[in-house]
Amino acid sequence: MTGFSVPLELREEEIAPLRDGEVLVEIEASGVCGSDVHMWKGKDPRTPLPLVLGHEGVGTVVEARGQKKDVFGREISVGDLMIWDRGVTCNRCYFCAVQKEPALCPNRQVYGIVRDGCYATHLTLLPETKLIKLDEGMAHGKSGEDTHNIDPAVLVAAACSGATAAHTVELVPVSPGDRIVILGPGPLGLFCLAFAFAKGASEAVVIGTRADAARLELAREFGRVRTYVVEVSSIEERKKEVMEMTNGVGANVVIDCTGAASSFNEGLRLTAPGGTFTIPGIATPVGGVPLKLYEDVARRSVRIQGVWVSDTAHLYQAVQLVLSARFPLHKLVTHRFPLARVMDALEAVEIKAAIKAVLVPEKA
Repeated sequence: MTGFSVPLELREEEIAPLRDGEVLVEIEASGVCGSDVHMWKGKDPRTPLPLVLGHEGVGTVVEARGQKKDVFGREISVGDLMIWDRGVTCNRCYFCAVQKEPALCPNRQVYGIVRDGCYATHLTLLPETKLIKLDEGMAHGKSGEDTHNIDPAVLVAAACSGATAAHTVELVPVSPGDRIVILGPGPLGLFCLAFAFAKGASEAVVIGTRADAARLELAREFGRVRTYVVEVSSIEERKKEVMEMTNGVGANVVIDCTGAASSFNEGLRLTAPGGTFTIPGIATPVGGVPLKLYEDVARRSVRIQGVWVSDTAHLYQAVQLVLSARFPLHKLVTHRFPLARVMDALEAVEIKAAIKAVLVPEKA
């Protein structure tokens, strides 16, 4: 990406010799995230130019400089299928060392956002990168099982949407029997839905737009889910449905994954007194909203919870959830493109033609 809102350029560049501790991976699949569209349009203030986009990746180890191990202490060898934490933190600042909140590290570097990422055939991973070697046994507590049945494209979303969803349900514990609401049924919303059901939620309402028709249809496959389209239902109708579902109380947990300010007030109104309204979908500046602090927040003891990215624990949880095959997360991947068609992939995500688009580099 050499400029904002202009086509990405396909370039061939030399791979620099590895330094001690670095790992070179050949990219098997790179996810095209909605955040990539925002960065391409210049909406993310963190974005430098030029930049290789792509913060969701799965790759095969081509070379490692020195002895390398993954987070389980398993030795990494050439040919291993890997996923990695997209954020590289300093491990010594206040947020890393004292608060134990590495997602808030002010020195955090992110592949595809701050430094070159996964829209490429190869990527050199920094020594500090936290690695997870992939095998089918991970979700069942057995390491070393074959990897030939793992589709890298299905796992890429675990690196961002999946990990952020895991962070969300960690900050907003879902209790068995809870009724929840998801605003925005994109990959993040669908992962949040899966994690909520995995934590014991009994029923959910998922709200989207006409453009989200395929996503809403997929949401209904995750469990007891009622779906609503904002263009053909009113806020009052949707609130009435939530109140009927919750015996007049409201949803214990409302998760807004739209990434927009326009849904904030509806989400707050659907939240039960004493409940939590959660916002994991805001990744760029979107402005503010008018808020009735007494009526909507203080009088009802509602908790408003922000969620910023994720850490390695959340990535691991998301990988486990995908590999468990408990939910149809493999159906998120609706479009696959070669690198040369990256602009088609970005467009498919922007117009919601794709639930999840993935770049699959062609092998030499």
